[in-house]
Amino acid sequence: MILLLGAQNFQRVEPLEKILSQNMAPLTPRLVVPIDVKKQPWEQKIPLHNRWHPDIPPVADVTEGELFRVEMVDWTGGRVGDDNSADDIKFMDLTITHYLSGPLRIVDAEGVPASPGDLLAVEICNLGPLPGDEWGYTAIFERENGGGFLTDHFPRARKAIWYFEGIYAYSPQIPGVRFPGLTHPGIIGTAPSVELLNIWNEREKRLSETSPETLKVCEVLHQRPLANLPTPKNCLLGKIQKGTAEWHKMANEAARTIPGRENGGNCDIKNLSRGSKVYLPVFVEGANLSTGDMHFSQGDGEVSFCGAIEMSGFLELKCEIIRGGMKEYLIPVGPTPLHVNPIFEIGPVEPRFSEWLVFEGISVDESGKQHFLDASVAYKRAVLNAIEYLSRFGYSKEQVYLLLSCCPCEGRISGIVDSPNAVATLAIPTAIFDQDIRPKHLRGRPGPKLIRLPDLLSCSNDGHLPVSEDQSGRSVP
Repeated sequence: MILLLGAQNFQRVEPLEKILSQNMAPLTPRLVVPIDVKKQPWEQKIPLHNRWHPDIPPVADVTEGELFRVEMVDWTGGRVGDDNSADDIKFMDLTITHYLSGPLRIVDAEGVPASPGDLLAVEICNLGPLPGDEWGYTAIFERENGGGFLTDHFPRARKAIWYFEGIYAYSPQIPGVRFPGLTHPGIIGTAPSVELLNIWNEREKRLSETSPETLKVCEVLHQRPLANLPTPKNCLLGKIQKGTAEWHKMANEAARTIPGRENGGNCDIKNLSRGSKVYLPVFVEGANLSTGDMHFSQGDGEVSFCGAIEMSGFLELKCEIIRGGMKEYLIPVGPTPLHVNPIFEIGPVEPRFSEWLVFEGISVDESGKQHFLDASVAYKRAVLNAIEYLSRFGYSKEQVYLLLSCCPCEGRISGIVDSPNAVATLAIPTAIFDQDIRPKHLRGRPGPKLIRLPDLLSCSNDGHLPVSEDQSGRSVP
């Protein structure tokens, strides 16, 4: 310590290290999962995983209140290219789905891990694309390989590439459109317990044994499995060495990451962006938090299935353990205390739009058949109405389908009680277009801009696809 002495008083000067420690900005987030986009998922420095299982070992400990950074590959681990073909989409092996970063073991300041029955509050402080990898893609899966919400109308694989300019995205395949992204993780969740994993596998197996002829979405027969059951094919279990007895046992039990479940998972909630909080149930010691499937932007419903702007990316997070929070805040709606769902708190940072064009749909399908309060049919009609309308402005219907899947449009169930029709709406921000898309009196002026625009990236073998038939009896190539 230094003392400055004067005739009448003295001034105490604190050590420089203490002065700096009192006035320093917070440390940058600790990087707990780094990603090299030039490497395959199984080659990463910190192992990734693409299944849910309670015994996947955590890759790092994180203390509650600590700001930390997690980097992620895109959901395919780099299998989709920035190129001129959609063959990578057509032949995608969906058993890879999805490559996740984690699990992370969450502990309190004393080093005590989160416990089953706790609630894990995860705050998204920052997020974005990985530097040097600022691009993404949106796609339509092949009808025979996943399809999408409108697979009866759009059976062929297609792809659009998007490039990022700060907060904005544009695509050479969908010209005349530019919008700010509401970036978010498609997947964030905790590990299931053995009991919960068994519940998942048993109920999904029962569903998969149902005859597909009895289950339809919007009167369209399923083109994909009713549920994606555990499979060792392409199974990645983090630190568990492939081929070992332990790996074989876990690979045949581990749940696929495709649907959202009680642990959160693949919920694809587009508003979980900067400043959001997710309150996740804890089922295993440490919570074992995992995340992935980063989206630059997405429309409500992600209707084309591979329908967000998919990308690699990062999250900067903080966690808080709410001891006993499941019992306190998550009331089970089901036969066990495990039948709960997360709570989400939307953040304050979102694109601001003032004008929207809203399309309505009711539960009457394309053939004119009446359905009883069917919200899926109503939402399908709203999407189809929007596609038919916007195709008058110089776009192919496939371009509009992809755009509605990834732009910041708002889907709503507006009515679910007035039988026989459910009412759904799809609201599209008009500012994303470079032309006025509102209906108007022409009075001698030109109508909608009917110009030939570059179309979506297609496959090299489109001509070999079978022909299907939609609700109205029209052939769909």
